[in-house]
Parts: sequence; C-alpha cells; structure tokens
Amino acid sequence: MAELVREIMIEATPETIWSFLTEPDSLVGWHGTVAEIDPRPGGIYRVLVAGQFQSAGEYVEVVPTEKVVFTFGWEEEGHPIPPGSTTIEITLHPEGDKTRVRLVHSGLPDDAVDDHGHGWALYLERLAVRVAGDDPGPDRGSGGEA
Repeated sequence: MAELVREIMIEATPETIWSFLTEPDSLVGWHGTVAEIDPRPGGIYRVLVAGQFQSAGEYVEVVPTEKVVFTFGWEEEGHPIPPGSTTIEITLHPEGDKTRVRLVHSGLPDDAVDDHGHGWALYLERLAVRVAGDDPGPDRGSGGEA
C-alpha cells in the first residue's frame, strides 16, 4: 500500500478554510457535486465526485480548524479501493496570513497513486480558488478518480 501527500498554500486563515472541509454546501463548491457528510468521529462521509463517482467512508478524527481525518473508497462493484479502505488526513497549518493545507491519502494500492495524486492536486487548486471567493466551475473530475 502507498501514501500520497499533496500540499498547497492558501491565502486565508484555517478558520476561513475550515467550513470548506466540514459543511456540505461549501464542500461541493470545490469537491464533488453532492455531499452527505457528518464531520464527527463515526459520522458519514459520502461525496459524489464529478457527478458520477460515489465515494464513501466515515470520519475518524475532527479537530476544529486544525485537522479532519476520514476513511475513503469508491462504491463501485469490484473497485480495488472499496468504501472506507483508505484514509485521508487534511491538516491546516497557519503560516503568517496564509495556511498550508496538507492532504495525506494513505492505504492506496500502488497503481492508484498517480490517478489519485492528480485528482487531489486538481481539487486542492479548486479549494484555493473557492476560498478566495471565486468559482472554480463545475466538478468534472480530473479524468482519473479522486
């Protein structure tokens, strides 16, 4: 199993970014087209990505304005990454008037790292655009998954 790490600097405080990670309406502004989330340990994580890929898992840890951890996988028959089989940790690190957003996706099959790496890079860029108050456009995915 492999781990991928993606980071981005966003010109906003962790407090500003937090709602984009934990409120369904804000989340779909940058990731997914439908979100059913309950950000508390044991709470549901379900996000329909690009209008066609259903991701699912559950929250493991939630530390307001600092960290969110949830399990993740795809609800597709025979998919090598079933719901809840991998873990995503997103941490917010303030650096002056900016925040370093760090995403670690662990437990991935080795051959899924590239697709998910490209996907998360795209979505973190979309997050930065959304936090800045701009519209990144509809979620069409990255051509791969995540």
